[in-house]
Amino acid sequence: MAKRKHFYRFNPHTLSYEKVIITVRDRMKRVSSTLLLGIVLGVAFMMIGFHVIDSPKERSLKREIRQYKRQLRSLNTRMERASEVLTDIESRDDKVYRAIFEVPPIDGAVRHSGIGGVERYGDLEGYECSREIINTSKKLDELTKRLYVQSHSLDEVYAMAVTKNQRLTSMPAIMPLPKSRCRVASGFGYRYHPILHTRRMHTGIDLTAAKGEPVYATGDGVVKVASRNAEGFSGYGVAVFIDHGYGFQTLYAHLSGVAVRPGQTVKRGEKIGYVGNTGLSSGSHLHYEVFQNGNRVDPVYFFFNDLTPEEYEEVIELANQENQCLS
Repeated sequence: MAKRKHFYRFNPHTLSYEKVIITVRDRMKRVSSTLLLGIVLGVAFMMIGFHVIDSPKERSLKREIRQYKRQLRSLNTRMERASEVLTDIESRDDKVYRAIFEVPPIDGAVRHSGIGGVERYGDLEGYECSREIINTSKKLDELTKRLYVQSHSLDEVYAMAVTKNQRLTSMPAIMPLPKSRCRVASGFGYRYHPILHTRRMHTGIDLTAAKGEPVYATGDGVVKVASRNAEGFSGYGVAVFIDHGYGFQTLYAHLSGVAVRPGQTVKRGEKIGYVGNTGLSSGSHLHYEVFQNGNRVDPVYFFFNDLTPEEYEEVIELANQENQCLS
């Protein structure tokens, strides 16, 4: 049987070694200290392990996150390329397709209008990649909105293409008087009014011709006004107003008489009235106006069906001379 070991401590007062008696309490303290030290070291090692050393599952999740980030960057690159292609289509739509059919381009503010409110992406906040995810979501939403607007525009262009023949016949594309029986007296723009004695906007073109000379519709349409001093046409005397559809209307003023009635459908080249000198007019002539999408435009740009290039240039030159109008 092994002998029990004893510990001695030197006592400087008695100059002798005294036997150390270890009580149960001392043993409990020693055991408690050892356990406490072990717990502290264990917790320290666990904390270091959790924050420095990844578990297999954590390593797998981090690989997935890195892959998601790469895919997110790739998705952004693809959306930027798609946006560039869409920008080119939008440009061609405005400058080519819609221009062919004489319709205004789509407002850029409509194409790039915002989507949703400030809370739209609130559920994406609070994550490590929140900024990247929110920016990608915004790009995707904007691209979706632009695609919708462009799709709607192409539907409109397609509908206009289907009705191309009707549009062409409805467009006011000829002179309202035979070119051999009239002369351009005053064009579109600011002119001196012979009766009001003031310089004001002349919203049409004055064509001089003999009184009673037949006036013809410049495009297919429906007669809206055919009378003297109709409401909204004060000063024009006897006037005919035709709605051609597709955004076009024409006005024929200072007539001596009409050959049509309101509600009547007319064809291009059909007689609608006669040259006169009614209303605020200083001589026998036809005052002719063209409206496109509600705006008055220069009528000479619609005479291309009747004139040779040389005649067309001459008419434009005469119309651009700033002189006194006849009405």
